Amino acid sequence: MTTNSVLFTYGNLSTSWLYVEETTSTTSANHLGKLAIHDTSSQCVEEECRLRKSINRSLYMLMQFQVNFSDHSRYYDFNSIGISMSLAANAGLRPLMDGRWNLPVCNVFEPMSDFCEIEGDIRVEGKSSSIYFTSSTNESWRIKPYARKGDNDAMKYVTELSIISFLETDKRATAPDCNINHFTPAIIFSVGGYAGNQFHAFTEVLLPLYLTSHHFHQEVQFLVTSSQPYWLKMYESIMKQLSRYPIIDIDKEVDVHCYQKVTVGLKHHKDLGIDPTKSPKGYSMVDFAEFLRMSYSLERSSAIKMDGEFLKKNDNKKPRLLILSRKRTRRFTNEDEIVTMAKDLGYEVIVAEPGVTTTSYNFTHIVNSCDVMVAVHGAGCTNLLFLPSNAILIQVFPLGPLEEFGRHIYGEPAEAMNLRYLEYKITVEESSLVEQYPADHAIFMDPDSFSEKGWSAVKSVYLDQQSVKLDVGRFKDTLLEALELLHH
Repeated sequence: MTTNSVLFTYGNLSTSWLYVEETTSTTSANHLGKLAIHDTSSQCVEEECRLRKSINRSLYMLMQFQVNFSDHSRYYDFNSIGISMSLAANAGLRPLMDGRWNLPVCNVFEPMSDFCEIEGDIRVEGKSSSIYFTSSTNESWRIKPYARKGDNDAMKYVTELSIISFLETDKRATAPDCNINHFTPAIIFSVGGYAGNQFHAFTEVLLPLYLTSHHFHQEVQFLVTSSQPYWLKMYESIMKQLSRYPIIDIDKEVDVHCYQKVTVGLKHHKDLGIDPTKSPKGYSMVDFAEFLRMSYSLERSSAIKMDGEFLKKNDNKKPRLLILSRKRTRRFTNEDEIVTMAKDLGYEVIVAEPGVTTTSYNFTHIVNSCDVMVAVHGAGCTNLLFLPSNAILIQVFPLGPLEEFGRHIYGEPAEAMNLRYLEYKITVEESSLVEQYPADHAIFMDPDSFSEKGWSAVKSVYLDQQSVKLDVGRFKDTLLEALELLHH
């Protein structure tokens, strides 16, 4: 259980929320499910308590509704969604013309990310980690702009930003003066947390950044906090495809940068996935795959189809099989044996390891050139993003309670990208753990008991201590199934 608090001031009212989240600790994703929202005011008069409860209930309803709007406007007709005028008024919202009302700038009710969408006179002061904006009401928020909220280990590496409103007519406003004025929108986000891991980089930064920025068609500037120069260089191809402006490291800025439109934080849908119903333009994982091909200049949009016509024209052409190699944990200990068996089946085989065999840019081209990719469960499976459509991902599961999670974070995205997905679950005899533990150990007899101990227990045994020696006779059936799929 994780408890988080949000302080919110609006108009002349101040309230805070305490929301409790349940963490499923059996996976590294730490999926969060919101259980409750409570008013943290321990003492208040009856009328004030009633009003605060109404504010909490109203804002939760409004923000859940807000994220589904395609135009992302802050102004809505609440009558059209069945929210009463009195309920909206109790939330401290300002009535405008035509029955519309003004929403708060920040949404803190999404399970994995907080984000704010601000328009007007906006001033970004990097040295104080503050964003000031003009408003007719009083708002203040504290946001960590990284899409993994509730995970304290990740969020301790993320700089917290203060979002503070000020009245345009207030001569005593504490907002700093502008040094540099910009005429493009800006998006502020963090590359801290777990962003050094490829899966987390895409799940918590790059895919949310695509969702938040792609509709600007490169006419947007990125302001980064918790910046890592190597990280920005590694994903430079993606960044340049999303923005044509230089990236600003606001942690090092002494100037105050001013904008008319700023988004703080990124919009997150799900692990390595997109929900088209939440996307402002209906983007899908197919669109994201096409975007990545454009970013990295990948040539192949589709895997080979080994039908009769293809075989007549390409009698010597073989399907390409990529074996994702690992040199430390969860490595194939009989790699050469697997390669020989695959070649005998008719594959052209490539063995490569991300970040070792070649640069990350060149590795995307290796992946894209292949029709089948075999990988042991782990961050390397994220390279499925660069496979051509109709290619096949074969995820090899080591021993342990990993299958449901692995299907969720890699199987589901693969299918959403129009890939074919197969999996291979190793037996006890194929695991190096048989050399370390007796046959009647709970590791083999009761893997779920490790899930109950939390993710650290699962990781320390099933991921960090285990290597795989595939039974090539048994695995042969999976490669034959992949070949059959390539005929259709």
